[in-house]
Amino acid sequence: MPVLDEAATIASTLTALAPLRARGAEIIVVDGGSRDGTPLLCQALADQVLDGPRGRARQMNHGAAAARADTLLFLHADTRLPTGADTLVETALAAGAPWGRFDVQIDGRSRWLPVVAWMMNMRSRLTGIATGDQALFMRRDAFDRVGGFPDQLLMEDVEISRRLRALGRPACLRPCVVTSGRRWDERGAWRTIVLMWRLRWAYWRGARADDLARLYR
Repeated sequence: MPVLDEAATIASTLTALAPLRARGAEIIVVDGGSRDGTPLLCQALADQVLDGPRGRARQMNHGAAAARADTLLFLHADTRLPTGADTLVETALAAGAPWGRFDVQIDGRSRWLPVVAWMMNMRSRLTGIATGDQALFMRRDAFDRVGGFPDQLLMEDVEISRRLRALGRPACLRPCVVTSGRRWDERGAWRTIVLMWRLRWAYWRGARADDLARLYR
């Protein structure tokens, strides 16, 4: 789990993972330079709390390098897994999928968020491309074969999906992760929808991810 200044919610996020941890899942938090005490709040609720280079892709690669398991799941700090997520992942990978993701539900104020989530899930199912909000999971050998997350500031989820897709189609699990709609609430739902589609179109056309990251901010 990559984190940066998540003190307001990180304790509840990690507490929700306690049942998985009790069943043997290793919870690794990688901090990218928080100034609000986030790492301290994680200490009792995670197996490892690491300082990493800032940037979600770099933080996730740093955490993967420290993990001991043969299965990796990358979870955003504002996203909750469904009940029994560990069993769902194990079953999907045992059935032959090298990687996968969950459907997503977005928790926020805008009445358009269920539509946004439906579009994300349908697009992912049709294209085999997942977003980080969907809690990507994969076998470690698949992660290693594609070189982990690319060292870029944005679209790291899209790019690793492209590379993983060459190894096989993702397992698209219908139980939903619930992710925060804070960026849609803060920026406005339609403004955020249009921005994300512009960014994805530009990336597909060959724009540099680091240039798009500046536009995103």
